[in-house]
Amino acid sequence: MRIVPEALIAGLVSPEDAFAAVEAVFAAMARGDAYNFPVVREALGEGRQYGFKSGLDRAGASLGVKAGGYFPGNAARGMINHQSSVFLFDPESGRPLAIVGGNLLTALRTAAASAISIDRLARADAKVLGIVGAGHQAGFQLRAAARVRRFDRVIAWNLHPEMLPKLGAIAAELGLPFEAVDLPRMIGADVIITITSSPAFSLALAHVSAGVHLACMGTDTVGKQEVEPALVAAASVFTDEVAQSVTIGEAQHAVGSGLITAASIVPLGDVVIGKHPGRRSADEITLFDGTGVGLQDLAVAGVAVARAAERGLGTVLDV
Repeated sequence: MRIVPEALIAGLVSPEDAFAAVEAVFAAMARGDAYNFPVVREALGEGRQYGFKSGLDRAGASLGVKAGGYFPGNAARGMINHQSSVFLFDPESGRPLAIVGGNLLTALRTAAASAISIDRLARADAKVLGIVGAGHQAGFQLRAAARVRRFDRVIAWNLHPEMLPKLGAIAAELGLPFEAVDLPRMIGADVIITITSSPAFSLALAHVSAGVHLACMGTDTVGKQEVEPALVAAASVFTDEVAQSVTIGEAQHAVGSGLITAASIVPLGDVVIGKHPGRRSADEITLFDGTGVGLQDLAVAGVAVARAAERGLGTVLDV
């Protein structure tokens, strides 16, 4: 078994690697070659979330579990709020293969999933990127989105506006003008990424324009809510996995109130393999509910382990 600690991940897995790995997972799921096991997710109080995401990818020969969650008090401890580890097993024998630091991998795969949705669903002429949220993962989202569309500028809102300059600095690195705005100004965005841990929606239907693409990527658990249910109902909804979308994802409230049905939600993998056309018109609102499936974590962790083995990195244990 190989242990690949968090400190090695940045040198082993690139954003491009994550994009390719996550896109392959979408395709494998759509073809029926991979599936996720039921999620275990628990609220620990004071905003803390902990759980397990796992699955089997026959196409990628991957079996494993990610354990971890969201701990909002970590910033005061000098740590990021998301903490996780990925455990990989041989799908044929069950033998443990690796333990992998999952913090950066989570950020990379989350941003990759969002970018794939933008690549497949946003209008080709999208010029203004809106971001709701300015926590640790927001920067990853911005960089990933900028790889798949040539945006002219970035507008952003955060509940705590003092956090926005950090995001503005990343926009400046990318050569993109940046402006902090009130939520009603999001109506000027062609693509909007929400990346918050909110239990009450901030982005409303009145805040978006026709033809916008939304990538709702924030923390997923029972009760989470980033956008108004009426906005979900007004959109064509896509997701990584329907079962998670309607239980712990952004669609849970719209489905629960009868505004949409689970049957109307389209797996993004269907778009990736050409089974669904994706966006049908320039005025259509498209929404990707990124719930963060375990298979994505296993895929990017697999890349890290393979690279570490090639380079003789990590610690190898005889178990």
